[in-house]
Amino acid sequence: MEKYNIQVLGNVNSKETLVFAHGFGSEQTAWRSVYPAFEENYRIVLFDFPGSKPANSKDFDIQNYDSLQDYADDLMEVGSLTGVQGGILIAHSASCMIGALASLRDPDLFKGIVFICGSPRYRDDGDYRGGFSQEKIGKILNEMSHNYAEWIRTYAPAAVNDPSKPELVEEFSSCLFQLRPDIGLVVFSLIIMSDYRQEVAKVELPTLIVQPQEDIFVPPSVGAYLYRTMKNSELYWIDTPGHFPHLANPSEIIKAIASYLKEHGFF
Repeated sequence: MEKYNIQVLGNVNSKETLVFAHGFGSEQTAWRSVYPAFEENYRIVLFDFPGSKPANSKDFDIQNYDSLQDYADDLMEVGSLTGVQGGILIAHSASCMIGALASLRDPDLFKGIVFICGSPRYRDDGDYRGGFSQEKIGKILNEMSHNYAEWIRTYAPAAVNDPSKPELVEEFSSCLFQLRPDIGLVVFSLIIMSDYRQEVAKVELPTLIVQPQEDIFVPPSVGAYLYRTMKNSELYWIDTPGHFPHLANPSEIIKAIASYLKEHGFF
């Protein structure tokens, strides 16, 4: 439990469990304004991926993480430690693909998934528009390796993409500064260079794709691609800009999740 800072909250006797999985440069506290809306009726599992904060950096061995499949191992272990079977995963950013991979390897782990700002591939590829050219990615990784602090000062405001939310920029920056720079570079590289289009096409669980109209890291074309590709998916557009709608406008995310849970009888 300590490795992942696991918390089990809410209605611990409920037959339904919601597992909240954070994205890169974040931690379980990112869900603080979302999960309380579901505590009365659901068992809630919160956790931190290894390396996401100083307290669990010792559990992150760079040599053991060469793809998001390794994070899927972590998610499956969290599920095992908390007795999750047939849970519903609420995933943000990179955790969307981590959850997809885990669901394929252990079909009994989840019965539904909510993607918030998820992408199977960030690089453009022919007609596929992931949002980043190979040249742009090379420049970003070079900036990270040469001046991590300066990269954060540029990356955080771009990710939040809302000048009216300076507190979110500060929060995200703080989380990134907590990361050891070597961990930050390795993990970001794994994410930005990944391609899980083939794998995500195999996911048949009921999946809600929550897609902002303005997210520079996951453009609308990606949400539309996921909807076309995933057999049992629903695309839910939101107006909140940026890559962190669960922080910027939690009520909109709560509404999307609640509607999905009701639609599929997950209550």
